[in-house]
Amino acid sequence: MINTIITFVIVLGILVFIHELGHFIFAKLAGIRVERFSLGFPPRMIGKKIGDTDYCISWLPLGGYVKMSGMIDESLEDKLTGEPWEFMSKSLPRRFMAIFAGPAFNYILAVLLFGWVNWSDGLPSPSHPFVIEVTADSPADKAGLKAQDVILSIDEKTMTSVDESISLFSANADNTLQLQILRGEEELKIPVTPEYNEESKNGRIGIAIGQKYTYQPVPFFQSMLYGFEETIHITKRLGVEIGKLIWGEESVKESIAGPIGIAKMVGQAAEAGFSVLLRFMAFLSLQLAILNLLPIPALDGGHIVFILIEAIMKRPPKVKTRMVVQQIGIIFLLFLMVFIIFNDLTR
Repeated sequence: MINTIITFVIVLGILVFIHELGHFIFAKLAGIRVERFSLGFPPRMIGKKIGDTDYCISWLPLGGYVKMSGMIDESLEDKLTGEPWEFMSKSLPRRFMAIFAGPAFNYILAVLLFGWVNWSDGLPSPSHPFVIEVTADSPADKAGLKAQDVILSIDEKTMTSVDESISLFSANADNTLQLQILRGEEELKIPVTPEYNEESKNGRIGIAIGQKYTYQPVPFFQSMLYGFEETIHITKRLGVEIGKLIWGEESVKESIAGPIGIAKMVGQAAEAGFSVLLRFMAFLSLQLAILNLLPIPALDGGHIVFILIEAIMKRPPKVKTRMVVQQIGIIFLLFLMVFIIFNDLTR
């Protein structure tokens, strides 16, 4: 438990640091004064002020922030003096880059991590799906499936991908399927009947499923290219999943994990090995980049929307308007966080 918490804090700290470093570097390049660079949210714990910037660690370790002068953000400070070093005094392209750089750095980190793992371990080639975890009292549990069981075939059809296995389970609610599995050195045949799920409207057997791979050596620069391609592929997949959530095709309760759920997954990834942890870290970094670009007030995407509106209208929205929108965004995110944490606990 302690190791999981420590690993989670380290992983999250690295992702947040890289994100805020992007904001910090491009704010400095734009000539914007950075008042605070914080890992964690207030209250402030320790730190040191160097020049105009307070570099600190704060008590709530679930994020971080870079406070730019003259920017209406989560701090809800609306004091704009028109000084040349303020955020609103800079050109639209410079402000855009100062905001966009945070998600961009997380995206680049994902590419580098995926590429590094491909180089150090070799390029993965799908072998067979395997069982990560079995839900208690689920059809899989009652059938006798166990964690680490490798799914060789379903109804005599060889399985080489997670998606293929999930599709068969989803399409066969209340129909018995014959699974051929590998448990250690022993091959077994296990019948399992997917149970119809009212929320997802498909069949489920109650397992978390992963993918087994074989690995082939690959040159460094080629591995980075594969890392980029993998990042693009997962980006598309995440876009599809976000779309399903927005249109109600997927259950929010079933699909979203909060800090408790993510910490658990980080712990499981760490136990599976350093390379698995790095890949999961890359996936989290990619998610952080994409989620921060959603057009929600208080997120980077919300700030970018204001910049685009200003570019179209040829003038910035009123300070009062931005303040109200920011407050709405913060309240929405707080309610969302409470829901996600509660969902984590009930699961």
